[in-house]
Amino acid sequence: MFVAVYPPEPTQPLIAALLAAGYQPVPVADLGALESRVPDGGWTAAVVEVTSDLGSSLMMSAKMTEEYGLPVLLLIDRTMTADIVGETGFADFVLSPVDRTELRVRLGRLHTTSPLVADDDIIRFRDLQLNTATYQATVGGEPRDLTFMEYELLRFLVENPGRVWSRDQILSKVWGYDYFGGSRTVDVHVRRLRAKLGEERSSWITTVRSVGYRFG
Repeated sequence: MFVAVYPPEPTQPLIAALLAAGYQPVPVADLGALESRVPDGGWTAAVVEVTSDLGSSLMMSAKMTEEYGLPVLLLIDRTMTADIVGETGFADFVLSPVDRTELRVRLGRLHTTSPLVADDDIIRFRDLQLNTATYQATVGGEPRDLTFMEYELLRFLVENPGRVWSRDQILSKVWGYDYFGGSRTVDVHVRRLRAKLGEERSSWITTVRSVGYRFG
């Protein structure tokens, strides 16, 4: 999957993050380079890294979107977030320094219209579908807007149905051993998941008193 990257000299952390996420970054200096360097399979998306001039970066992003139909992910410093309010020339943004997992998730969401989705990327339970390539979740064909950790928790539960998991086990499996938050974090995320699944499906996640949770 090829991703156009602007400016033509992106930072090394960005390049490393793209490669780690399974993307092939191709630096471009302008729209001419964007057009002349189109890979055989076309561009998957574009990443515009704002290093100094926000105005020119936004202009480039808008042109990529309007003239070439490319979904653009903006990489900006936290101090610039107020300056992009109301701007429409990009599809999403991520803060620097770039987090590799977040970059992978957000880029995956940008090219979800691709018809080429391997069946191996889909996890199903009844009318629930989880696309592990794009981090999308649908219930009855309707999308559900899940946070990253809500998605990871639901994915873990769906992949391990029937078994009862304690809160501490879920924390270590989903959040990782180095997570310092309390086990109540699991309760909060389960409550949110039930609400997003809807009343008819909230019972898929069963509370096992004094132990934890079971799915299915």
